[in-house]
Amino acid sequence: MSASSTLADQPPTARSEARGPHKGQQTKAHILDAALHLASQAGLEGLSIGALAAATGMSKSGVFAHFGSREELQISVVREYHRRFEQEVFYPAMQAARGLPRLRALFELWMKRTSVEIDSGCIYISGAVEFDDRSGPVHDALADSVRTWHAALRRTIVQCREHGDLRADADESQLLFEVHGLILALHYEARFLRAQGAMQRAHQGFENILLRCGAPGT
Repeated sequence: MSASSTLADQPPTARSEARGPHKGQQTKAHILDAALHLASQAGLEGLSIGALAAATGMSKSGVFAHFGSREELQISVVREYHRRFEQEVFYPAMQAARGLPRLRALFELWMKRTSVEIDSGCIYISGAVEFDDRSGPVHDALADSVRTWHAALRRTIVQCREHGDLRADADESQLLFEVHGLILALHYEARFLRAQGAMQRAHQGFENILLRCGAPGT
């Protein structure tokens, strides 16, 4: 079939498959959705084939057929969490103009997602606690996801400096560290300590960073 073929040119079976995900893909997506919910409550270590089978009303063998192992299930959850994070935070922020508008958009959308995760939990944070002293594929999947997000933030900070929104001597690594630190502190204050006003303090912390590092006149 040529690259220019349309759906109308395809046989009924091909058209049916092209219109939507295969049933197996839909089932796997359903399992992943349930796994994300479980992991947000009990952590990645709280995931098991048995617990997921109970949550989805499937057999253990049915769940196992889609993932093959508990480790592969955990990795799939990390990747799906990262995909949703990108859809909710990264891609919408990329619609903002380069420079400070984009950096603000990234932080605001990150904060918006964080406000929801105060009740449900963040897999990046809980996963770091669970796997910080371990090696292996799950640790690597978590670390790679966070590094990918950090790289996007770092690029945006560098663009702010190149655009003249930040001082020429602004250190992107330090700014990244401080902005990420605000989110970590927010989770600790709001989720663990249930402290009032944590969201407002995180917003003010971000503004303080911009005031300190902003170029004169911005």
